[in-house]
Amino acid sequence: MSAPTTDRVIQAAAPSGTTVHALRKLTITEGRLFLRDPAAAFFTLAFPVLLLAILGSVPAFRKATPKLHGLSTIEVYAPVMVIFTLVMLATNGITPVLTAYREKGILRRLSASPAPAAMILGALVTLYAIVAVVSLLLVAVVGRLAFHIALPQAPLAFLVALVMSAASLFAVGLLLAALAPSAKAGNAIGVASFFPMMFFSGLWVPRDLMPGTLRRIGDFIPSGAATQAVLDAWHGSWPHAGDLTKMAVFALVAGCAAAKLFRWE
Repeated sequence: MSAPTTDRVIQAAAPSGTTVHALRKLTITEGRLFLRDPAAAFFTLAFPVLLLAILGSVPAFRKATPKLHGLSTIEVYAPVMVIFTLVMLATNGITPVLTAYREKGILRRLSASPAPAAMILGALVTLYAIVAVVSLLLVAVVGRLAFHIALPQAPLAFLVALVMSAASLFAVGLLLAALAPSAKAGNAIGVASFFPMMFFSGLWVPRDLMPGTLRRIGDFIPSGAATQAVLDAWHGSWPHAGDLTKMAVFALVAGCAAAKLFRWE
């Protein structure tokens, strides 16, 4: 995902009345620049729906199976698409964008301006949360209309699972940005982190069909715990306390480490 020009970001962050107003302006600017990046818009908004449609077109994937606890493969993959968007935004959004901002001097100029430097983090997280919700709505609507996938059956549990998933995965993205020494390294680290996180979330093989060892490893990776929590809530159960606890630990530890290690220049 591409980064905007220095002047555009600085102008958007310039305080004009209140911090909330400045944050709104910066978020809108980031949103416009996000939509101008075809790859970013495609892989976070269009690709999850497209992949769901491709998988749903396979008749065998629409049949319930005992190996998936009575669910069809397509019903299992709908929640995976939600986590796909969050992981994509964390590893290929937050990480490369912030490292590019640091390399171009945007973060340094913001830290010297009257606007709080952390406002750029707030704008990115706000924007990506909105993108994740839009992607979720597209997946849910297309899944319901095209393949009769039930909408999330436990709304409150689903909201908790979604918020905890976003918090843990975005915290990991911030930590990767703090550790990356350059913009090029940020891109490489983001891509390298994306694939194993999605593997253990069940993108290639549903988690219930994984060998026991791989599934246990996935249980201790934020994307694996997030997928299980969202899947449980989608189908009417409260997420397991262990999954919520793991995500909370990742959000707290990765977030605190990112705050301590993050460099503005």
